[in-house]
Amino acid sequence: MRLAGPLRIVALVITVTVTWIVVSILLGGLGFPRIQQLFTKPRARKYKCGLPQPCPEEHLAFRMVSGAANVIGPKICLEDRMLMSSVKDNVGRGLNIALVNGVNGDLIEARAFDMWAGDVNDLLKFIRPLHEGTLVFVASYDDPATKMNEETRKLFSDLGSKNVKDLAFRDSWVFVGAKGVQNKSPFEQHMKNSKHTNKYEGWPEALEMEGCIPRRPTAS
Repeated sequence: MRLAGPLRIVALVITVTVTWIVVSILLGGLGFPRIQQLFTKPRARKYKCGLPQPCPEEHLAFRMVSGAANVIGPKICLEDRMLMSSVKDNVGRGLNIALVNGVNGDLIEARAFDMWAGDVNDLLKFIRPLHEGTLVFVASYDDPATKMNEETRKLFSDLGSKNVKDLAFRDSWVFVGAKGVQNKSPFEQHMKNSKHTNKYEGWPEALEMEGCIPRRPTAS
C-alpha cells in the first residue's frame, strides 16, 4: 500500500511526458525534431513546373494540361512560369497557344482561338509569320478542330505535329512544336472524342504532358 502513491506519481509523469511528445510531433514542435522525422513521411521534391526530376542544362522545363470538357481551362507552365491558365484569365474555348523564344525561353505572345465560332483566319495570321526556332505550345479546350482547315493542319504539321491531321470535334490535344523542325515532335498527345471511352459526357479526359525541351542554339 505504501508504494501506491509513488507509483501513481510515476505513472502520471510518464503519461504527461508521452502526451507532450505526441503533441509536439503533431504540432510540429521544435523539441523533438528527430523523433518527428521518424513519424513524418518526407515530401517528394518537386522541380520547375512540378517535374519530378530536374531538366539537364540548356533545357527548358515544361508542363501542360489540356482543358477538361468545357469546365476547367488548360494550363501551360514553362520554367516555373505559368504562361496560360484560367487564373491568368488568358485561356478560352478552342486552341490555346503560347509562342516562346526557343533560345532564352521568354514568352513572345499567348492567345486563345475559338475553333467553334471564331474566325480561323485569326489563327492563320498568328502562326504563319513565325520566326525560325520559335517554340509553339498548344493546349485544347472544349473543341479544337471544327474551324480547322487544310492550311491550318499543314502549318501545325510543319511545326512537328503528327496528330493534327486526325484532330476532330471535341478531341483533347496537347502539343509542343517549333518553327523549322526537321522531324516530328516527341511532345504530343491526342485523345479522340468517343462515347465509348469518354471520361466526361461528350468529352474525353484531359491530357497532361511534361518534359525538357532543348534550348535552340544561338545564331552565330
